[in-house]
Amino acid sequence: MARMHKGTYRAVFTESRAILSPVLRSGSSPRRFVRRFALGIVLPLVLIGCGEDTKTAMVPPDIGAGKSVAEAQCVGCHSLDGRGRAPGIPHMAAQVDQYLFESLVAYKEEKRTHAALRDMTKELSSAEIRNVAGYYASLPPLEGVAEMKPEDLMSPYEKGKAQAGVCANCHGDDGNSKTSGTPSLAGQQPLYFVSAVRAYLDGRRSISGKEMLRELSHVDIESLAMYYATQTPARRDAPTFGDAAAGEPLSARCGGCHGARGVSHDTATPSLAAQDPLYLVGAIKAYRDRSRQHDGMLIDDTDKEIANLAAFYATQQSASAESRPITAPELAAKCNRCHGAEVKNPTMAIPKISGQDKDYLVKALRAYRDGKRGSSMMHRMSLPYSEAIIESVASLYANQPAR
Repeated sequence: MARMHKGTYRAVFTESRAILSPVLRSGSSPRRFVRRFALGIVLPLVLIGCGEDTKTAMVPPDIGAGKSVAEAQCVGCHSLDGRGRAPGIPHMAAQVDQYLFESLVAYKEEKRTHAALRDMTKELSSAEIRNVAGYYASLPPLEGVAEMKPEDLMSPYEKGKAQAGVCANCHGDDGNSKTSGTPSLAGQQPLYFVSAVRAYLDGRRSISGKEMLRELSHVDIESLAMYYATQTPARRDAPTFGDAAAGEPLSARCGGCHGARGVSHDTATPSLAAQDPLYLVGAIKAYRDRSRQHDGMLIDDTDKEIANLAAFYATQQSASAESRPITAPELAAKCNRCHGAEVKNPTMAIPKISGQDKDYLVKALRAYRDGKRGSSMMHRMSLPYSEAIIESVASLYANQPAR
């Protein structure tokens, strides 16, 4: 709490004495005495704790003065009508007044990072920030801000399905490989899939056809991961090598990470059940021989033991990592609780996001996810979001009419 001035102590003491004297003379009950005493102490302290920004926020804005601030400071990026002048710059027209005010104060106090806004807001008084926030909030919603392509509104699953054609020749139409030595992708855990592809791209794993992978963006790779995660792994016949029964006790060391009988429930750890046995042999040997690196993979098995372990996992029934495809509206369902059209409380600092610039929404969601913006709720909600999910949510809202 801020340090109190001597006069403040005197005021609190005077207020407290005014309450105490009649109570002590009247013989009131202790409980009533405590309640009145607490109010006499707490209310002055609450008023003391109100900073200038908090008090300024409660004052009606001067729209004309706010327009003058906008003309002098803001039009280079946000235009006088509140339209962002380039991708990644937010639209401010008709935005929630309180949200704009608190956001500008956050830049001024360096709780949000943006070099230009930090410098500009430091030159503005609280009243000027209040007025310019009120000016932009008073503007009508922008029309025609969304220029999305149909593919922008596809869910990660739909995007992944569209991309899966490049993988089908080797890994099968639905991710169930029929080529010996080639891994199945159906039902695989999505974060593991992404990390494996990145390992092939940066040379930590070797693969033929790497050039084909280089054509995929990070969002493409994550979308593929989500598509394959929902596919159903096919059962496999016993391989012509190895002894599955002898491999079962060897799997006890693997179950802690890869799940009982090779079905993983950790999105970053691969399922081994129903995997191609020859691929499993090659992968396990690579970890044993240190041509693949992973801290948890400490293997000293013989070739025979590895063959038995691969035979055991290949014959187990696997399951899809995700039970069903995820649609873009489902992804946005959490957001609508606070940002939906039916939420209309101008006193709350919750921004409108319908019709907002897509690139800006992507940057904002990343900032919340990565802890670079100070909202614990948004951090928790954005933390599990991959780039593909953030892209889909941003596209969905950017394509909606501004309100």
